[in-house]
Amino acid sequence: MQISKVRDAIADAARTVVLPAGVGKLVCTGYVPDSVTTPCFFVGEVEVTFDKAMARKLDELVCTCRVLAGRQDDRASQRIVDALLSGSGPASLKQAIEAARGAPGEMALGGLADDLHLQRVQGYRWFEHGQSTYVGAELIIKVIGDGST
Repeated sequence: MQISKVRDAIADAARTVVLPAGVGKLVCTGYVPDSVTTPCFFVGEVEVTFDKAMARKLDELVCTCRVLAGRQDDRASQRIVDALLSGSGPASLKQAIEAARGAPGEMALGGLADDLHLQRVQGYRWFEHGQSTYVGAELIIKVIGDGST
């Protein structure tokens, strides 16, 4: 799997969420941004486990992604994060990202991986990023695919 392409494809999938009226669009990137425009989703750390199957047939990526919302109004910001962390609905990152799995028998992320799964949310808290503090959470996404590409 090409890690850079996988990161960008996850961000593209996240970009399809529809936030509540008046919130604007979710800013999404495959990399940790220098500065944040909220609400924001980005792919942070990536752990790679090579050779999950013999002859380089399967590698596993575990991506720690973050979603951050502004601090202007604590309650409103937490509601934005809550909507993004919901299991379903137009603002659901789980629903948007897992739609990139493709139809049964198709490759995930537009052919970049065999499959992906948003496994869990963790660390719902205040994050320091740059010179600012944001409310947010981490999303753990497992991606599996051919290790020889």
